Amino acid sequence: MPVFTATLKHSGTTNGVRYEKGMSVQVVSQTTSNPLTVNGGKPVIDAFMRMYGIDIKKAGLVSSAYVEVRLG
Repeated sequence: MPVFTATLKHSGTTNGVRYEKGMSVQVVSQTTSNPLTVNGGKPVIDAFMRMYGIDIKKAGLVSSAYVEVRLG
């Protein structure tokens, strides 16, 4: 199973959610597809909630413009 690393590209506060550039999480996937585009980004959203307690969906960050996803 591939492991992806999702990293925030920017710092800021949106909709009351504070986030910092460089925050990153690891996501294990069943497929080789980008986990940000699978199932509405739920694996990445859940990982940020679990690791940092922030809701990147509420902050509107579920996009490749805000999150860099790399294999490995």
